[in-house]
Parts: sequence; structure tokens; C-alpha cells
Amino acid sequence: MDQYIKNFTEELDKDKKSIHTIIAYKKDLEQLDEYIKLSNIKNPADVTEDILVKYFDELKKQNLSAKTVSRKINSTRTFFKYLQTLNIVDKNPAILIAHPKIKNVIPRILTEVEFKALRDTAKNDTRTALIIEILLQTGIRIGELCRIKTTDLHMTGEEKYIHIIEYGTTPSREVPLNDQSLDVIRQYISIRPKNAKTDNLFITKNGNPLLVRNIRTSIDGMFRKAGIENAKVNDLRNTFIAHHLSRGTNIYALSKIIGHKRIATTEKYLGKIKIDTERLPNLPIL
Repeated sequence: MDQYIKNFTEELDKDKKSIHTIIAYKKDLEQLDEYIKLSNIKNPADVTEDILVKYFDELKKQNLSAKTVSRKINSTRTFFKYLQTLNIVDKNPAILIAHPKIKNVIPRILTEVEFKALRDTAKNDTRTALIIEILLQTGIRIGELCRIKTTDLHMTGEEKYIHIIEYGTTPSREVPLNDQSLDVIRQYISIRPKNAKTDNLFITKNGNPLLVRNIRTSIDGMFRKAGIENAKVNDLRNTFIAHHLSRGTNIYALSKIIGHKRIATTEKYLGKIKIDTERLPNLPIL
């Protein structure tokens, strides 16, 4: 099925699906292909619902999260739907496979003590300090942060903001910058390596673009040094959202800033957050 998988992922790219979605689906299908080959099945038309049920049962035994298994079911279902359109298979063997029940996990919100500890831990690392500040003060996604170019920063004039470029199905938008973020940005730009091989804002010592995995590793390390447990990079975005929700920021304006295309997405997301305003960091209001 190698060629079918390759063609399928190319179609996803043409449909402007997120690069993260394409990579995840490709890996999911390659894993499925390995399982099918072990079953001595070469033709996609010979893949049955029973085979897929056994496959997903095997995945559940590997202690994968329900969310991950659910995504793999989606990728398999979408792939066979694609094969149907090409008349490679007569029916979709994944269409009736049930998704595992996913628990609604309340997003982690950093307390004021945690926020201060994280900033103190990163204060001697200007680049990481800026990454933390931007994620916490703007609510942008880590992938969006990686793609920021120096030309996307608008730090003069009456309105100061980061221009987030269109990516996949997410439209472009302008995210306001407060004075606290601007100060750290200027500090970083003053020491940013001069050997840049790209106009990405965040680069390595060798001048290459900083990758998502580099940022996750760096922030995770700061969490550990600061003694902050069970926290992830995306919790900085959660804290931003919770802060503005608790202080009455207009939900339509907030939805636009955080990059949701539909207000219902914001409402559903925010509805899962338990807010304790006394424990939130003192962030500037937009």
C-alpha cells in the first residue's frame, strides 16, 4: 500500500491540511501497513473490519492514549474513503469501528507562583525567556511561534503586534503585543546570532531555524528546573485563555486572537477550563 499512502498524503497536502496532520496520518498508515503485511495481505480490498478491529485492540494493549487511538481510527477511515473514491475498495472497512471513549481533561493552568518560578528559571536564557513570554502573553500555538519571521514583528507605531501567517486552513491574523513582551523581544534581537541562515525569529546558535521539538525540549527542561510538575508547553496557551476569559475579554475578540475559525470552538474549549482568578498570573489585559 506504499504508493496509495504516498498518493493519499499528497492529496492531503493539496487540500491544505496541516503539516502536523499529514505527518501524523502518514505515520499512522505506515504502522497499519506493517501490521497488514504481517497478516500476508497485499491488496487493500482484502482488508476487513475484523482485521482492523484486531489491529486497534493491539494498539490499546500498548497503552496508547484513547485520543491517539481515536486519531489512528480517523486516519484509517479517511484513507479507505479515499481508496473508495478510486474504486480500489468496494466499501470502507473502518466505517463502523467505534472510537474509544475520551475523557475530558481540564487544561492545566499555571498558578502565579508557577509562572514566576518559570520566568525566574529562564531569565538567564534570553531566547527561552522570550519564547515563554510570547506563548504566555499571546496564546499563539507553538507551531505558529516557530514560523515567526523577523518581518512579522511590528513593534513601532500605535499598534504593536505579531503577524501570524496563513497556514493550512488557519487564516492569517494579527496578535497584539504588550510592553512586557516587547521588552524581551528587543533583548533577544540584540543578542540574536548574526550568522542566521533564515529570517525566522528563533534560530539556533548555528543560525538554523529552531524546531518545534527543540522548543518543547527547552520548555520541558525549564518546567523541571522550576519544580513545576505535570505541565506542558500548551499550558502557557491555556493560561492565556483562562486569564482573559476570567477577566471578561470579548469571546469573539479572543477567538480571533487565538486563531479559532468558529466561535463554537472557543466556547467548547473555554467551557472545559476551571478558573480560579486568585491563582492566575498577573498578565496585562489586551
